[in-house]
Amino acid sequence: MDIDAWTWWLIGAVGLGIPLVLTAMPEFGMFAVGAVAGAVTAALGFGVVAQVIVFVAVSVALIAVVRPIAARHRAGTAALATGIDALKGRQARVVERVDAEGGRIKLAGEIWSARSLDTTRVYEPGEEVDVVEIEGATAVVI
Repeated sequence: MDIDAWTWWLIGAVGLGIPLVLTAMPEFGMFAVGAVAGAVTAALGFGVVAQVIVFVAVSVALIAVVRPIAARHRAGTAALATGIDALKGRQARVVERVDAEGGRIKLAGEIWSARSLDTTRVYEPGEEVDVVEIEGATAVVI
């Protein structure tokens, strides 16, 4: 049984697609696309040397172009925090004594009810506190 070269290239592409699915490493997908390009080259009647050159060129080009784009996309900028998520980690000024039972702070230009995370800690008016959580309409501070 004599199998054409383009068939071997497609078998190689499928073989490279399996580790892509199992490991989620996109480089295997780029090599698989290179193998498909090699199969097309073989189907067009070019020799083995041309097929290998096309495979290598397409694979390297994809890795050189797509990989940095994917890395930038994966790293990306952190999503812009909005609503109460934007208030977590911010500093506020105590306007009424804050303890485990409650109090008031000025946070982002607005007056918020607040309570201390540490039940033994008391914050007096004028002190700076950090918001660690928002529970309903109450800021939990340290």
